[in-house]
Amino acid sequence: MKPDSYLNYDNSIPANSPPSLSFFHKTKDKIFGFMKTQIVLTISIIAMLITCLFVPIDKAYLGYFNLRTLATLYCTLAVISAFSHIHVFEILSKNIVLKLHNLRNATLGLVFITFFGSMILANDMALLTFLPLGYYVLNSTGNKQAMAFTFIMQNTAANLGGMVTPFGNPQNLYLYSFYHIGTAEFVKIMLPSFLVSTILIVIVCCFVKPIPLTLKNEESFDFNKQRTLIYSILFIASILIVLRIIPYILGTVVITAALYLLDKKSIKEVNYPLLLTFCVFFVFSGNLARIPAVRSLFATILPINPLLFGILSCQLISNVPAAVLLSHFTTDYQSLLPAVNIGGLGTLIASLASLITFSEYKKHNPGMEKDFIVKFTVINLVFLLIVYGMQTMIG
Repeated sequence: MKPDSYLNYDNSIPANSPPSLSFFHKTKDKIFGFMKTQIVLTISIIAMLITCLFVPIDKAYLGYFNLRTLATLYCTLAVISAFSHIHVFEILSKNIVLKLHNLRNATLGLVFITFFGSMILANDMALLTFLPLGYYVLNSTGNKQAMAFTFIMQNTAANLGGMVTPFGNPQNLYLYSFYHIGTAEFVKIMLPSFLVSTILIVIVCCFVKPIPLTLKNEESFDFNKQRTLIYSILFIASILIVLRIIPYILGTVVITAALYLLDKKSIKEVNYPLLLTFCVFFVFSGNLARIPAVRSLFATILPINPLLFGILSCQLISNVPAAVLLSHFTTDYQSLLPAVNIGGLGTLIASLASLITFSEYKKHNPGMEKDFIVKFTVINLVFLLIVYGMQTMIG
């Protein structure tokens, strides 16, 4: 028998094939299946491994990981999953449909609740909270075709809305502390871009057709007041972890224990590939900052135009790592601060928060990833060019 005769033309594995060959093909299928469903994670791992060739693994790798960010993501994902099990989002979405009446109003409502939510909750928390609400509104009214646009606009709103407050985006909090910027000065620096972004978001959302909204399924859900109260407390605890009021280890343990007792399934449903993607990004950006050629490049070009090169850096390594890296090469925080906020627009990796949006969309629309990425990139680049142009004129 020829060596390749174990395989049929349809790549199935005959029952009489050797165990080793069967194991090999099953493993291969699992790996390729994982790569197809986790495109961003796969690309990120490849990019990370390339940087590992230039920066051998050592103790410094342990310092790459922002454990508070990872803990907050995990806790929030778990709590949001628990909320979904008691149908909180269905109940909220039904009220939105009944009060906003048409698709344009609903889109504006979803986008701006995310926009203003990011000022208080930070951009990633706002997306984790309000993207599921967007899904339920669109799905319950038979408007899933509008999900890509709505999610993209919610993502844009989260990144741009959070720019005006020191704690609205992670990079803001870092630069606010690193440069010892006063709160009034911070708002003054970011207010022009914030106002331009607000107007632009309204204009773009108004292009949505005012299609009347009707619920496809009039199924009613009982409002579980007790569970809603408990989960709300756990959600607030997640926010307090971000604000450093609750130690992240203690908060994670308490939230996990509470959910284990109340809803084990919510812990199982946490998007662990997303958490892994964040870990990979931490290693990638950390290694990049340690490559002498990269550091030399930034030290040379950044002083020429901190705003432009700050934005471009975000497209390659995302805005939070870019803020950390570039802060060591310039004292011009008046340019760097807008750069790493505006720079969150553009590519999918320009902001780690965008990975949350992509992951949530992919969960509800498997097989539509490429179409989403194209739409995401086009819309974000348009916003990027307009806001950058206005910031250049103001500056």
